[in-house]
Amino acid sequence: MPRILNLTKSPAHQPAVLQPARHQPASRLPARHAKLALLLGCMLVTGACSYLPSLQFPGVYKIDIQQGNIITQEMVDQLRPGMTKRQVTFVMGTPLVRDPFNQDRWDYVYSYQPGGGVRGQERITMFFENDLLVNFTGDFKPGEGTTADTPATSATPAASNS
Repeated sequence: MPRILNLTKSPAHQPAVLQPARHQPASRLPARHAKLALLLGCMLVTGACSYLPSLQFPGVYKIDIQQGNIITQEMVDQLRPGMTKRQVTFVMGTPLVRDPFNQDRWDYVYSYQPGGGVRGQERITMFFENDLLVNFTGDFKPGEGTTADTPATSATPAASNS
């Protein structure tokens, strides 16, 4: 773009000086459009990133997540009706959830999610009467060594507490 110079007359004792002409912008509308386009572009990029369900970066290690009490079939096979709360704690560990309103119900929950995989969950609930194990329900069934008095079906807690 050629530069436009304005020759102005100076007072008689000074020679004429060349000064660039000052142009007033016709409108600031193009700058507003640029800001609006930039804002809209940022919104689209941000929205597109949240649309992706799981962004997988190659070579990124994802840790396994374990929460709660590890429950094994061997532990469940050691449970017997009539065990005290202390004996159950020795076999199973401290319960994850102790109901403050019902001290005779203990819940053991274990969840495991391999890095980037599907989360799995196992649970078992113990019911006590007079501090002795009466039955348990959950995802595990009693082994062959457990007596038949310990039901491992999914009975409702209301039915087992009555």
